[in-house]
Amino acid sequence: MFRYIITPLLLCCLALPAAADDVQLQANHPDRYVVVKGDTLWGISAKFLKDPWQWPKVWRMNREQIKNPHRIYPGDVVVLDMSSGSPELRLLHETVTLQPGIREEKLEAEAIPTIAPNIIEPFLSQPLVIEPNQLNDAPTILAGPDNRVALSPGVKIYVNKIEEGDGLLWHIYRPGKGLVDPDTQELLGIEALYLGDARVTKYGEPASAEILRAKQEIFSPDKLVAAEETLQTSYVPRAPDTDVQGRIMSIYGGVAEAGRSAIVAINKGSIDGLEQGHVLAINRYGRYINGPQTKRLKKFSYAEEKSKKIDPTLIKLPDERIGLLMVFRTFDRVSYALIMQASEPVNVLDIVQTP
Repeated sequence: MFRYIITPLLLCCLALPAAADDVQLQANHPDRYVVVKGDTLWGISAKFLKDPWQWPKVWRMNREQIKNPHRIYPGDVVVLDMSSGSPELRLLHETVTLQPGIREEKLEAEAIPTIAPNIIEPFLSQPLVIEPNQLNDAPTILAGPDNRVALSPGVKIYVNKIEEGDGLLWHIYRPGKGLVDPDTQELLGIEALYLGDARVTKYGEPASAEILRAKQEIFSPDKLVAAEETLQTSYVPRAPDTDVQGRIMSIYGGVAEAGRSAIVAINKGSIDGLEQGHVLAINRYGRYINGPQTKRLKKFSYAEEKSKKIDPTLIKLPDERIGLLMVFRTFDRVSYALIMQASEPVNVLDIVQTP
């Protein structure tokens, strides 16, 4: 016997604006949508909304619900309700009654993710942004078996010190390139290069471990960092509450330009108010052209424009929006984000800002 339950997500005072008049629906939006396996929260939102990051508004979600979002499962029905005069999405649950008072509960693992997990999963634990010299005191690989230089999966390694209780699973890193703010030239951190994973087989000083996975060759004295047991993977796409403006510092893989589903690092982090799930617009910086009274063209950087050191006779073309990205991992001053939309190639130094 099946029972249908309409569940509004508005249960308490809203932290976000109640009005959703600025929410624009897709021209061909459905009235309802049945969730299927493989769907993502972003994809479902895009079926109804022109701007998928406005999802919290049409669900009337408060701040606590954004941090701990309502689970949506395959078989659930998302319904568009216009009875209030503005768009509101509700969830139609189908549950199975086994006995009076007992219902079958769906597993949390079956809930649909915000974005495709296979794309960002490696980046939830790596790469790692560290302070200069932060890895100096981390457990260090001393040697492998038989004086072997290059270490690979299945090989036993010796580590200077890992105490019982420090953890069983570890990531292996090597200090990599510096992440430099393109505007201030300040070093924001070091991107530690992820090399592989190891599991401790014997604690002590020295300790022993086995390499489980190697993305690159591992050597002595590469460093070990304890793997986090739980990482947040459930969050709601939304715009930041404040104005944020930054730059793309690098594109994963060392390429100069990227498209949809590429990973980028930006020069803003948690101290700038960024959180997992925040969506930023990607803008191509408008160049300067000769004005009617300009004899020759002068090139100005974004930093020079911010400092107002520009020739007033030059005319700046407007910045053009070329895509969207969503932040999925934050550090103090750096964040990693996934490009969700791109109408043209995204370049290093493109501007990101609150949409």
